[in-house]
This record gives sequence, C-alpha cells and structure tokens, in this order.
Amino acid sequence: MRTTYLGAALVTAAALTLTACGGSGDGDKAEQAAEVSGGNTKPGHAIVLDRPKAKPDLVLTDTDGKKYDLVKETKGRPTLIYFGYTYCPDVCSLVMSNIGIAEKKLPKAERDKLQVVFVTTDPARDTPKRMRSWLDGQGGKDFVGLTGDFDTIQAAARPLGILVEKPKKEKDGSITVNHGAEVVGFSPKDDKNHWIYTTETTADQYAKDLPKLVEGQNP
Repeated sequence: MRTTYLGAALVTAAALTLTACGGSGDGDKAEQAAEVSGGNTKPGHAIVLDRPKAKPDLVLTDTDGKKYDLVKETKGRPTLIYFGYTYCPDVCSLVMSNIGIAEKKLPKAERDKLQVVFVTTDPARDTPKRMRSWLDGQGGKDFVGLTGDFDTIQAAARPLGILVEKPKKEKDGSITVNHGAEVVGFSPKDDKNHWIYTTETTADQYAKDLPKLVEGQNP
C-alpha cells in the first residue's frame, strides 16, 4: 500500500513555504522533495509570524482513549503541534524524532512545561494504540497523540494555514494522504501561534530554539 502527502502553501508575513514528501505506509521506497521560496528566513530556522494566530478550539481523543481539550490542556504552556500520520515512512517520523531528540536536551523543569501534540490526518487507521506505539518509537513518550473526527481535525488545521485533505483510496488499493508538514509553535504568554518550523529544521536547531520557546521568546 502506497501512501503519499503534499504539504500546502503557507502564507505568512515572513515567508511562503511549500513542503512536500512521498512515501509508502508499508515501507516501499519513496521520493521526498521540499521547496522554500520568498521571505528572508534561513532554511530550517523558525518563521516568526507578524500576526500570531489563535490556538484552535479542538477536542479530540488522546492515546489513553480520553477526551483531550487542546485549549484547556495547553493553556499557558509552550506548545508545538504537528498534523501528520503514522503510516508516513519518512518525513513525519523525521520531524517528530527531531523534536524528541531536542526535547531530551532540555532541563526537566523545562521539559515538563513543553507540550508536543501530534494530530493525525489519517484517523481511520491511526488508532490511539497505534499512535502511542509510534510516538514512543520517535522518542516521544511524553508526546500527546490525538485522533477523532476527520472534519474536526481539518477544520482545526485550516486557520493555521495547514493543508489537511481527506485520505483517498486509489484504484490500486493505495491510500493517498495530503497534508502540510509544518510544525506550529504556540507561546505560553498568550497561547497564540507565533512560530512555524519546516521539515528542514534539524534536531540541533530545535535544541537551540526550545529553551527560548519555553519562555515565550522569539528564537
């Protein structure tokens, strides 16, 4: 079964970002491509928004099968949110593992403040049990995994500028999943989205930036 996704164009005052990757849910080889144009930010560095965006009012189910109210649970806490899916063989794993590596370098007090939230774009296949196992495998044992109604997930991603399209079954039986691959960062000071990271952001770059994000400072 082949799985692919293509990131959406994300328009900000700082840059226009287009990220794309392809892959197979069953481990077939795939091609990956990324393109960044416009703006004056360096590849991999945070895009700082001139007009911060509100945190989506999103209530889903976490990997313990419990209701998770995003606004309530992350209020006043530095938060990174990524929309992706566990059957993606390359970029989703790369992004989450990079964050996991960087998070482990934080002092425990800062680690306890940071919330990393993974929202599936493939809820029909990404069960809570599967997401928990997958997130643990990326080094994110304390990462929050969320699943639920697809329309609710899509509606939450849209105002953040993240493309999420309904998974499509192709004639050959493969599943195509289209979604943006940006990581959106929310400040603990006002609970708004101030920062965007792309697939080019490395674990080292996250490690450099996270201490500042935890304090609500621009990296």
